[in-house]
Amino acid sequence: MRQKRNWVIETFSFDEGYNGPFPFCLGKINIATGLSIFELHGPGSDEEPMNLLKIDSKTAEVWLMNPVDREEYDILMLIFQAFKNGKDVIDTELGINIEIIDTNDNKPKFDNEIYEVTIEETPLQGTELINVTATDHDSTEENRKFSFSIESVKPTPQNFEFIMNEVPDSGNGTISFKGCLDHEKAQKYTLIVKATDHGQPKPLSSSTTVIINIEDGNRHLPVFTEQKGQASVKEGLQDVLISRVHVTDKDTRGTRAWKAKYKIQGDTNSNFRIDTDPVTNEGRLYVQKKLDYEDDPVKNIVITSENENPYFTCKVMDHNTDGLWKIETVNGNTFSEAQSGTRREETRLSTYHLTVNVEDVNEPPVFDPSNKTVTVFEDVALGYYLETFTAKDPDINGANHIQYIIGEDPAGYVTVDSKSGEITTSKNLDRESQFVKDGLYVVKIYAVDNGEPSQTGAATLSIKIIDINDNAPSLDKSIIDMCQQDKISPVNITALDPDEEPYSGPFLFKLLGDFKNKWRIHPEIETVDDFPEIFYFNHEQETSGAKIEKY
Repeated sequence: MRQKRNWVIETFSFDEGYNGPFPFCLGKINIATGLSIFELHGPGSDEEPMNLLKIDSKTAEVWLMNPVDREEYDILMLIFQAFKNGKDVIDTELGINIEIIDTNDNKPKFDNEIYEVTIEETPLQGTELINVTATDHDSTEENRKFSFSIESVKPTPQNFEFIMNEVPDSGNGTISFKGCLDHEKAQKYTLIVKATDHGQPKPLSSSTTVIINIEDGNRHLPVFTEQKGQASVKEGLQDVLISRVHVTDKDTRGTRAWKAKYKIQGDTNSNFRIDTDPVTNEGRLYVQKKLDYEDDPVKNIVITSENENPYFTCKVMDHNTDGLWKIETVNGNTFSEAQSGTRREETRLSTYHLTVNVEDVNEPPVFDPSNKTVTVFEDVALGYYLETFTAKDPDINGANHIQYIIGEDPAGYVTVDSKSGEITTSKNLDRESQFVKDGLYVVKIYAVDNGEPSQTGAATLSIKIIDINDNAPSLDKSIIDMCQQDKISPVNITALDPDEEPYSGPFLFKLLGDFKNKWRIHPEIETVDDFPEIFYFNHEQETSGAKIEKY
């Protein structure tokens, strides 16, 4: 029979920072005398964590057998039972709580052993460079809180300082800087960053390594090795390289801060273009639009050079300021004071003055206009005046002699005066010629100068030939075979004329010789049956085709 005498709760405390020896007596349960058997049940005894707690079955003393981590178990809640006269009757049953007191036994731990970042030297002070994170697994707030600090920096920064920033209770810290970064003074900085908790009596800490690589920014503008030069190119050329310009740059070779970009000023007609040699960093100047000596024999242009990355410099003016330092920076072509916002002009970009001399070459004579059209009848007389072409020498001295010649005249219809360019007919025109297309005959006239080398200009004369009745009609067949029959025997005949209307059909057909009462002629029809007697005509008839019948 079970009998419960009373129910109370007793609490024992244990500091997780205790390092031994073990077993460690937590205390004795005060219970009425006369009870001889004691037992514990629950977590730490006969439940996980097993065998952490023991009770002296005779004295009711509670013993801790091993260390316990509060971050795993902050309280153990057990049941104490006391028996009288054997285990059949429970005299007393009460709750026992074992509270684990937090000790600062966990130091903050960084998420990474090493952090690394690569940045250019151009960010302004105050820019966040990299973020670090850490965690402290202690249970209580006073032991869990921690702070970041920068313990060391190698090599020692010049004209700037790294700054540790953190958001309270977030576990996150960011590293920024104040002053001016400079790749030329150091390409890499190694920082030891510490996280220290606020636990007592002794704060705990850990550290991580932060590597910050500084890439070369554009601290130096490209500078031309010469300030002026000359180049020559023949007029009329296009897409030809005429000059290479050279610059020096103290920034790291091959970087965007070293690679040059070139611009042309004063090229009002866009005659030139320039690009960058990817190996030498030279500027390559090309003629992209033909130059004309007669228009302008000398071209003066100015070439400037920048880098692919914008130009940037930074100078510390005053370290003794609250917060960020007082600095001056140059971005692009403008000099500015970061703190006050005032601006002043920076030294101008390096320039190269280039004189391009355009060389005169013998150019072909030019007809103006170069296309003319004339209309004539095809029966004009030989030597008939058609047109005059005149060509001029575009060269500036204009001293070349020009001779006119026939270029293309497939039918040989025209001749040209070699000195005046006057064009006349040299034989009868024929509109029906194979060289005349749709009544149009085309002649090419050349003007040839006596320069070195000789040059030729061309003009086109289109002759519209008006048709006249200069072609007699003809039959498509000169001989016709017919079969002798008892009935009327018909045969078709067709007339042709190469002239155009109104000088072609209809035609007048006439039978010659002994045809009376033997032959007759009719307009063309499909069958003899379709030709009744009333359509028989006389031996003369105007039509494009006819039918001859023997009867």
